[in-house]
Amino acid sequence: MLRDLLPNLGNQTYIMGILNITTDSFSGDGILRQSEPVRAALAQAVRFKAEGAHILDLGAESTRPGAAPVSAEQEIERLLPVLSALRDELPDMVISVDTYKAAVAEETLSAGAHIINDVWGLRADPLMGAAAAAHGACLVLMHNRSNPQNASIDLSLGGRYVDISYGDVSAEVAEGLLQSVRIAREAGLSDEQLILDPGIGFGKTTAQNLRLLKELDRLKALGFPLLLGVSRKSFIGYTLNLPPDDRLEGSLAANAYGILHGADILRVHDVRETARLARMLDAIRFA
Repeated sequence: MLRDLLPNLGNQTYIMGILNITTDSFSGDGILRQSEPVRAALAQAVRFKAEGAHILDLGAESTRPGAAPVSAEQEIERLLPVLSALRDELPDMVISVDTYKAAVAEETLSAGAHIINDVWGLRADPLMGAAAAAHGACLVLMHNRSNPQNASIDLSLGGRYVDISYGDVSAEVAEGLLQSVRIAREAGLSDEQLILDPGIGFGKTTAQNLRLLKELDRLKALGFPLLLGVSRKSFIGYTLNLPPDDRLEGSLAANAYGILHGADILRVHDVRETARLARMLDAIRFA
């Protein structure tokens, strides 16, 4: 269960450090660009733990707008050596795998992963819920309306989504997440295994992302732990007119707002800075 992995959930902000085992991440930190990717991934993981990460999120397929898809076989080939090294060197670390493919979930959960982070909220692979349930895994359910036809790419600021229609974005995201919860329950998962993610940056315009973050309390009211992934994302870049590698302050501001409005887990690139932010806010909140 989730509280076995994160026992202080609700009384502490947890930090999830991003390990992009790819060549083409939007933030430019794809580990497969390194000559020895497993060693590079392990070094980054050790650094993240020292800086305050509680969870490592391993992803082998970029989800940036316009990214090329990766087969399940490719994902598994990229993930398993890194996962094996992490389990050997950091046996107490909570490991999440960012995938929407049941075959990848099966292999990585068997190899020691604890959480599956499904960016399609069980909508992409009908076998994903059963795979997670069979392993007793925890599952992140994210809201996603991404469509390549709505992706717009700027050479400096990166990809974003445009011309996406919502009436009330928070209400529609809440309903979409509850539909994913129903799918998870039907697959045999309990509510105690589930985390919700509003999907900031996935199939939403800059204005819709800002509104959704502003109204995060409405999603917290659904009664599930919330994961927030805003780190270096395009809505920050387009708001501040800054490229991905210059979005630290914007990311920290968005994460601080998230903590104060219900976020339990922050998925981030900049672990040290965000962990310090979270510790200070938690000290104030729980004084």
